Amino acid sequence: MRARLLYVMDPMCSWCWGFAPVLESLAEQAAAAGVGLELVMGGLRREGVAIDAAARVRYLGYWQAVNASTGQLFNFNDGLPEGLVYDTEPACRALVTARALAPELVLPLNRLIQRAFYTQGVDVTRASVLVELAERAGIPRIVFAEAFDSAAQRAATAADVSWVQDLGIAGFPTLLAERNGQMALLTNGYQPLDVLQPLLGRWLERTVHA
Repeated sequence: MRARLLYVMDPMCSWCWGFAPVLESLAEQAAAAGVGLELVMGGLRREGVAIDAAARVRYLGYWQAVNASTGQLFNFNDGLPEGLVYDTEPACRALVTARALAPELVLPLNRLIQRAFYTQGVDVTRASVLVELAERAGIPRIVFAEAFDSAAQRAATAADVSWVQDLGIAGFPTLLAERNGQMALLTNGYQPLDVLQPLLGRWLERTVHA
């Protein structure tokens, strides 16, 4: 039997940051039943335009809504500086690269990217920043940098986004439970742990005893 959770997300999606503690708990719950978690990149934004004052106000409004709903912390002073080009492809590609090089380090790298972006005001669209964070997660700098810049990982990232679009998934976070090629939707959009834990528990029970 093949079973896994598929987490469709973007590291620069604020609701995915809000969902992070919930995901950690669900991943532990699934792992205890022998079911792994894989991240799939949804590709939130590919904007070539720098953030201006009006856009910053709009984006910070999203952050405030996530903070109010989830309690996750944000650096409202330093986050989303004017001039930032809000392109999430590099951060997505960093996680796809980690998935290819060291699958067990994808979640730790995602945590580092999210914390840097949301709580420290770091520009995680920059390759040099992503290489440094990958090294902190445990991936050798040179190995990661070479793979990150490769055509193969650019194509793999684009393939993730295409797969998500083909499924018709438009919002993140989305959590899917897959068993023998059959997928069940656990959530499309943020839900608290007390809602999702029993849903996942029932799916795991059916899966383990199938």
